[in-house]
Amino acid sequence: MNNKIAKPGLMMAMLPIVLTLAILGIQLFYFGDFTPHIPLAIGLAITALIGWCRGYRWDDIEDGALHVVRVGLPSIAILMTVGMIVGIWIASGTVPLLIYYGLKILSPEIFLAASMLLCAVVSVSLGTSWGTTGTVGLALMGIGAGFDIPMYWTAGAVVSGAFFGDKISPLSDTTNLAPAVTGVNLFDHIRNMMPTTVPAMLIAFAIYATVGYTLIGSQQVDFSKIESITGGIAANFNLSLLLLLPPVVVIVLALKKMPALPSLFAGVLLGAVLAVTVQGISLHDIFNFMHSGYKIDTGVAEIDGLLNRGGITSMTWVITLVLIALSFGGALERTRCLETLIDAVVRRTHSFFGLQASATGSAVATNLVAGDPYLSIALPGRMFAPAYTKAGYSKLNLSRAVEEGGTLISPLVPWNAGGAFVITALGLGIGDGNFENLLYIPLAFACWLSPIIGLFYAATGRFSPKASQQELAQAEAEEHDALSLQDAKSAS
Repeated sequence: MNNKIAKPGLMMAMLPIVLTLAILGIQLFYFGDFTPHIPLAIGLAITALIGWCRGYRWDDIEDGALHVVRVGLPSIAILMTVGMIVGIWIASGTVPLLIYYGLKILSPEIFLAASMLLCAVVSVSLGTSWGTTGTVGLALMGIGAGFDIPMYWTAGAVVSGAFFGDKISPLSDTTNLAPAVTGVNLFDHIRNMMPTTVPAMLIAFAIYATVGYTLIGSQQVDFSKIESITGGIAANFNLSLLLLLPPVVVIVLALKKMPALPSLFAGVLLGAVLAVTVQGISLHDIFNFMHSGYKIDTGVAEIDGLLNRGGITSMTWVITLVLIALSFGGALERTRCLETLIDAVVRRTHSFFGLQASATGSAVATNLVAGDPYLSIALPGRMFAPAYTKAGYSKLNLSRAVEEGGTLISPLVPWNAGGAFVITALGLGIGDGNFENLLYIPLAFACWLSPIIGLFYAATGRFSPKASQQELAQAEAEEHDALSLQDAKSAS
């Protein structure tokens, strides 16, 4: 059916996107209501209506939407598992233990830089930025609150480390997706990202260290507040190094290349065992904490604000947003609107820098419009691949571009699946009107520095590999097969 309907013109392809962005702008900026669900749902309806007017049946559009939803189902499963982990690791005492010793050992001066490095190491080990953000990141938010560090600074450091670790981990789904859709080797892809990854991390580390010693270190830390938090934790939880077992087991399973979902769920089960045996919590309460999140009243507002969270229900806001965004992106893809837009960009690109900028920009734009990091990698990765070999450049440049525009920009878009998860998991309270915490976006230095460094390399020709003879031969063979198929169809 899709092959019989021509691609829409550029203006027609832009129409559902422009209308959706306009409605989204009214919701966010005019009404001041940070719930992008309904505007995106209306955008899905607009896309379906335009597709129906162009000859698509509803079954075609629905199949396109559900196809992309199915691609994102593993991420939804991880979201639910992370929700259970947060509730259970708080109940078991694992997160309180990390907060307790973090306040005892770390100093405000090194906190931001150390947070970024810790999240990067854990994320590389686990292969999931979301799992790292919802567990270690949550503990770091508590430590930062104890040091009176603004939430947006701590969130920026957590996001920088967690999503950069995800970007170079061979266990990460997005790190595997980018080379898969562009047709390059996984480990070649990871090696080719190092020239942008390492400088961006070093610059971010230097900024966080400078801020720690100049701005945060110059402030008088309220030690009475720290003592109140540590004392409250010690009074309400049985603290033992045994409580570190769940994250250690999860990291070990990840290093043994176990899939992310069973590894994380093993952490849930082990945390539940510790909650029963160490903290004396009943099995019924364990089930409640997994579903509805942990609940405690210590009398210390800072502790209650940090620890009353988690559970599958805490992820409902994010999961519903992911489902709507995936459906919207799938409808745009099925009606060939995104294909038209990317084709228009490719036709107007006449240099390698323009090609690299267009691929990165298309991934960023798809993140903004469709709200889905997977689609932002898969669609430009498929559409731009032939243009790279025709220009004589390796598709490794493309896989790096879509990874950086897709994976790293995802947490910086509040209505994107990545951004929505960060806001929810770290308790930034944007939906409650705490818009100042959106400052985590420019403060996640490592995430937006990497694409800029990549574009600098494209402009100067550094770290921009040319196509190998094998790539050129493969592209020629694919083109020959496509022409043969076209001739066969014409003959029939």
